[in-house]
Amino acid sequence: MLTTVWETEGLQTAGIVVIVCASLKLLHLLGIINFSEDSVEDELEMSTVRHRPEGLEQLEAQTKFSRKELQILYRGFKNECPSGVVNEDTFKDIYSQFFPQGDASTYAHFLFNAFDTDHNGSVSFEDFVMGLSILLRGSVQEKLNWAFNLYDINKDGYITKEEMLDIMKSIYDMMGKCTYPILKEETPRQHVEIFFQKMDKNKDGVVTIDEFIDCCQNDENIMRSMQLFENVI
Repeated sequence: MLTTVWETEGLQTAGIVVIVCASLKLLHLLGIINFSEDSVEDELEMSTVRHRPEGLEQLEAQTKFSRKELQILYRGFKNECPSGVVNEDTFKDIYSQFFPQGDASTYAHFLFNAFDTDHNGSVSFEDFVMGLSILLRGSVQEKLNWAFNLYDINKDGYITKEEMLDIMKSIYDMMGKCTYPILKEETPRQHVEIFFQKMDKNKDGVVTIDEFIDCCQNDENIMRSMQLFENVI
């Protein structure tokens, strides 16, 4: 399924969401094994780790996850991140395990910055579950807003062609030998040229969030891909 994402024009945005959802799902499946509801609730409410997450009730109100789903997610998060927070190196380690045939470090860097909404250099359980809630349960508008933020590397409210190219290169680097046919070096730039011209409707050299969302919402393939992982947990 992942290879077809890169072979179809216009699926770059959806490809981001697919990879994020798939790899995060794999991470948190680790927490389902030997799951004990009471013990997880106790850990979440009375955690003594360096970062103490918000209570279950508050997170349940802020996200689209049920109490039990939050407990499962926290178990997986705690297993991978005993300190209660994730740094960028941890993101890189996790993604290198999922994509051993490629170099996931640059993509992990961009993804980490998207989850680190307060830009303090770490991702807490709250940061993580809020982002995951959008990716798995959010509306199309919320998912596209999140994807736009990922592409908008310098967070100035616009996507430039170079920013889009940087993201796409990082995806191709991460996929490595998993794509078929093997991609040529110029393939990312060619795809970006096509996709950027399609999005930049007023031809001013940047893509606004309105242009981004409008283009994606009118692409049947992107809309279909946005729904692939809505029921993974």
